[in-house]
Amino acid sequence: MTVVIGAAVFALSVIILIYLFLISPRVSAPADMELLKGAYAHRGLWNERYPENSLPALKRAMENGFGIEIDIQLSKDKQIVVFHDDDLKRMCGVSKKVAELTLAELKALRLKETAETIPTLSEVLRLVHGKVPLLIEIKGERADDRLCRGASLLLDRYNGAFCIQSFSPLIVRWFKRYRPNYARGQLVTKITSHTRKGSKTVNFLLTHMLTNFLSRPDFISINGHLRKRLGFLICTKLLHAEGFAWTIRNQKDFDICRKSGLSIIFEKFIPKG
Repeated sequence: MTVVIGAAVFALSVIILIYLFLISPRVSAPADMELLKGAYAHRGLWNERYPENSLPALKRAMENGFGIEIDIQLSKDKQIVVFHDDDLKRMCGVSKKVAELTLAELKALRLKETAETIPTLSEVLRLVHGKVPLLIEIKGERADDRLCRGASLLLDRYNGAFCIQSFSPLIVRWFKRYRPNYARGQLVTKITSHTRKGSKTVNFLLTHMLTNFLSRPDFISINGHLRKRLGFLICTKLLHAEGFAWTIRNQKDFDICRKSGLSIIFEKFIPKG
């Protein structure tokens, strides 16, 4: 009996160690996150007048003292634009994908029937100019060298606080390899066949952060509804990764997250206090 119990304890210890290895954040020479903690306006401080990810929405966030979360992807002619969706239907009323149009064609469109256009990353960096921290989501599932490298060439020259994040551990791994000085984060949510096509096994691994060994993120950016999940708590409380919660939409949840020591990505209201 003693031998059986000992073997069970040993097996359990091995499983725990493997689990911790898989989900562990960066522990060696982590990026300095001090200037990056706080509240971020999700795609800017947008409303009906100032559409999401538009320059006026970003400026409004700056004027209110908030950091800014933005999304970047490539146009057809490989220019880096600030836009969330893969396609243009919701924001521009056009049944095309961002990657199917050139920058000039994208600039001819209007956001939500306003006078605002789709900005480039260069335009956003010139506008923000280091006044508030930037949280930059790299869109896509694979490590697109053109997007990652192009963004890095701009960010290398940017004089301000910023960090990058992605749902794709392959993209985060690209920055681990080629820009280890950047603060990098892994976006996490519950991934199902309805939200992502492909292998159920991969979806399970992504949902439970079991791919962190590929990218060793400095912070975990999690769907706010999942902030009490064991893996997230282990990463942030035991293994000392910074924690970000998204997307918070009311003052009550904002205050709860803030008391928990999380940085917060919010939208649809202006936080107080």
